[in-house]
Amino acid sequence: MDRIRILDKDFEVSLKNETIQEKVKALAERINHDYEGKNPIMICILNGAFMFAADLVRYLSFQPEIVFARFASYEGTETTGKVTEVMGVTTSLAGRDVIVVEDIVDTGITMYNVLPLLRNKGASSIKIACLLQKPEKLQVDLTVDYCALEIPNDFIVGYGLDYDGFGRNYKDIYTLAK
Repeated sequence: MDRIRILDKDFEVSLKNETIQEKVKALAERINHDYEGKNPIMICILNGAFMFAADLVRYLSFQPEIVFARFASYEGTETTGKVTEVMGVTTSLAGRDVIVVEDIVDTGITMYNVLPLLRNKGASSIKIACLLQKPEKLQVDLTVDYCALEIPNDFIVGYGLDYDGFGRNYKDIYTLAK
């Protein structure tokens, strides 16, 4: 499908799943290299990163421990600028290498607020792996260690990303039609 409708908005395909998979595999190869002989814990940020995290771990050559956390910062198509911890990390991070798996980094506010929470849990290192990044929208000083794709500042859905809870199920990524 080249065009879809979710609730009251139309979206057009912008990234096919084949391209997404190529980029995720390349990202996994970098992580494999950097974490050879190590056993990091991966924190999948729900809800959006679940598809990316599932595909990413399939390409890894090591067996990471995988846990989940959830933080909210969006309403509709806009960020609220506030981050709420909905479901925190309950697994001990003391002395562990941590890779935070995020679907998209746009303003960076969510990650900027999450990193201190993880540092306070005693992680020995923390790296961010994201599927997508919008460099022109970044509002905070944040380093993304592993990024599969940089994209323009458009609103997108699919491959785990949603519009008001809908559209996560599409294997491709769609951009809001203009």
